[in-house]
Amino acid sequence: MAFVDEVTVWARAGRGGHGSAAMLREPFKPRGGPEGGDGGRGGDVVFEASSGVRDLSALADRPHLRAEDGKPGGASRRTGASGADLVVQVPEGTMVFDEAGLMADLVSEGSSAMVARGGRGGRGNASLASSRNRVPRSAEAGEPGEERRLSVELRVLADVGLVGLPNAGKSTLLGRLTAARPKVAPYPFTTLHPNLGVAEGERRLVVADVPGLVEGAHEGKGLGHRFLRHLDRARALVLVVDLSTPDPVADLHTVRKELEAHDPGLAARPWFVVGTKADLVREPESVAIRVAPDAVVVSGLTGEGIDRLADRVAELVEAASMDQEEERQPFVVLRPARPPFVVRKEGTGFRVVGRAVERWVAETDFDDPRNVVQLQRRLAKEGVERELAALGARRGDEVMIGERAFEFLPE
Repeated sequence: MAFVDEVTVWARAGRGGHGSAAMLREPFKPRGGPEGGDGGRGGDVVFEASSGVRDLSALADRPHLRAEDGKPGGASRRTGASGADLVVQVPEGTMVFDEAGLMADLVSEGSSAMVARGGRGGRGNASLASSRNRVPRSAEAGEPGEERRLSVELRVLADVGLVGLPNAGKSTLLGRLTAARPKVAPYPFTTLHPNLGVAEGERRLVVADVPGLVEGAHEGKGLGHRFLRHLDRARALVLVVDLSTPDPVADLHTVRKELEAHDPGLAARPWFVVGTKADLVREPESVAIRVAPDAVVVSGLTGEGIDRLADRVAELVEAASMDQEEERQPFVVLRPARPPFVVRKEGTGFRVVGRAVERWVAETDFDDPRNVVQLQRRLAKEGVERELAALGARRGDEVMIGERAFEFLPE
């Protein structure tokens, strides 16, 4: 199955259950009164980070996420069951965006974010009874759940990233340093997606191998910079250079240039150079010194220099961890409250969009004149009438609220 690190999904939370309008009917109790129960809450859609998930392919296969609706209320004041939350397992390092920007960054096992909130259950007539209306004949409808279009992006969590030109030996090094077994072949672009491995030692290190860069990758050549974002969280970088090429110094310059073009901050990350394929070069140490004075020389075939490389990687990550901030923490963005409603012009009419306003309309029993009058007063008090007039609405214009059409008749 292909590695998936970007996907668009549609999340719909559960609708709240409708309230019940039941009346108490028992022998010798001609005026039993209202006894309808409230509807249950709709389920939420929740993303939860799990180390057992590798990528976003499950979301790509099923991009429509729907939580369970709440159950309606019943007689004898029975409350409907709440809808079950839909918990979606995503990889550690998942970032979630909606139309307003970043919603959540889930970087640790078990961190979670609610991406769509379930609707409130409608109140039954037992809850609606008051001193003014002792026997309500109707109940509230359940509130619709939130619907969101989400962009989900994976940025793998690694302590160190291996970067280099195609066929420089990055995958071979990953296999030598960790228990990972990435595909290795004697041709460029063997690696088509990031590979992760864990190096066990005094400190557990996660090593990432990303597809090779070519000159002009920032212009879209080769595989471009698409996979370099997986190194954004890496504490340090290892620049892999093939010592057997005609000009390894130029190869290192190309890699540094492409890192700088992608993100100057990434290019400034702690790094060192490892020269690979020493078994193919007559004097590998002298060639490596020309590339970088402190370069580590290794051979993936014979294993020469691998232990020294592992120690150097551990030292680099340890030093980078001390210089950098505290451990990564997940976070969920809390935005200011949105306006209660928005009025926009549609053709010759107008549409009012707002969670509370649409709920009032959905909950209104239009067969009951008292409920209609109450709705009119609530809309006027909220300022809907004033906002419509400010946008140029005239008497008789059509106004849509939810699925209902109204005629604009200002007081």
